[in-house]
Amino acid sequence: MKRRQVEEAIFKFIMVCSFLLVASSLGLILFTVIVKGLPSLNWAMLTQTPKGGYYLGKEGGILNAIVGSIYLAGGGTLLALLLGLPIALYLGVYSRKSRISDWVRLSLDVLWGVPSIVYGAFGFILMLAMGMRASLLGGIITLALLELPIMTRAMDEVIRMMPRDLEQASLALGATRMETAIHVVIRQTLPGIITAILLAFGRGIGDAASVLFTAGYTDRLPSGLLRPVASLPLAVFFQLGTPFPEVQQRAYSAALVLTFIVLIISLGSRWLSSRLSRFALK
Repeated sequence: MKRRQVEEAIFKFIMVCSFLLVASSLGLILFTVIVKGLPSLNWAMLTQTPKGGYYLGKEGGILNAIVGSIYLAGGGTLLALLLGLPIALYLGVYSRKSRISDWVRLSLDVLWGVPSIVYGAFGFILMLAMGMRASLLGGIITLALLELPIMTRAMDEVIRMMPRDLEQASLALGATRMETAIHVVIRQTLPGIITAILLAFGRGIGDAASVLFTAGYTDRLPSGLLRPVASLPLAVFFQLGTPFPEVQQRAYSAALVLTFIVLIISLGSRWLSSRLSRFALK
């Protein structure tokens, strides 16, 4: 057997093993969460807030955490989009190859690797400087900072993969760079942009460390931007920390709900990408 064939066989074996490792890890996680969380998951748990004695194994649900997580991740994603899309368009249209763009990309890559607990600590310090307490607004700001590098770099890579001929043709026809960015670049890369937004949303809704100090926790539904808000990751954390088996089982139910939401987001991003790809310029 030739050397090329041996190398190909080795790398193919490594790829298959890597795929089996990832697939088995995902399957094991889903199996554990479903087996331990499904028995205690019921309609009352999804539609009720915690009542007196909930953390002792009595009645109540996690509606406060579900709604709070959607508010936190939705607000953080929207704020990150308002900041990230202009940055990505600037990098891809105005300053494609320059020292500034290289430094911006490097900064975003570094921010991407910063642990979420550091974002939580920074958000907490920022809130103290502004005279704020743990609140929905504080959690949204912190999650926006957490999602910003993820969303921006993903959109930047999508824009960089767009054929340059379309941009050059638009400029040759007399369009400004702003018109080209809005009517050509965004339209051509819309499926990828939607995927980047949903990817950041999934990252934000599943993070616990960044909202531990900034969003706080409450058994009530969100009632204002300056009020504390619950989240599913923290609900899992607090319920697993109790000594009562019934409450610990509910923690796995909350984890199952969170996993289901992330799964819906992943499937939704693929569906939207396929649907919106028809709007791209041919």
